[in-house]
Amino acid sequence: MNEIALAAAKPLASVTQPWFVVQLKPNAEAIAKRNLLRQGMQIFAPFEEVTARKARKLVQACKALFPGYLFVSFDQEAVRWRTVNSTLGVSRLVSFAEDRPAQVPLGLISSLMRRCDPAGKLLPPRFLHGGDVVRVTNGPFANFIGTVEQIAPDQRIWVLLDILGKNTRVAIRSADLRLAG
Repeated sequence: MNEIALAAAKPLASVTQPWFVVQLKPNAEAIAKRNLLRQGMQIFAPFEEVTARKARKLVQACKALFPGYLFVSFDQEAVRWRTVNSTLGVSRLVSFAEDRPAQVPLGLISSLMRRCDPAGKLLPPRFLHGGDVVRVTNGPFANFIGTVEQIAPDQRIWVLLDILGKNTRVAIRSADLRLAG
């Protein structure tokens, strides 16, 4: 698992090599990542943090943006693509014809990478400004509507919520807010 964490922490070298989509076997994401990294391939598995209820508590969990799939890049002259298909944890490279796997457009990969941090975590869009009316999507104040008061650099946003007839200033993660209306 340390190999995966280290590889995920490194920024991906380039988006110039072709990228492909790998379909994973059920519950084999960590195994596939580890084995693809050992073979010298670059992997990209974007994910987002979500808040979920578990045993009457709210817990933060990581959810894959594309469950059951990974993006993989490799030098086609050094590695045969059939090697990827026989990697432990991998079901197959996604293809639309029998002879070659389908390449993902480089624009799509670079766009996804720009929206993620170096570890692959999807960053919330910077679309909120002071005075915007927002709806809380997660947490104890879910479905409350409030007004953005201040935006902090640590992805926390101070929102004024009407709680029991009184405006209350609350710090909320930007990922848990959406524009109302």
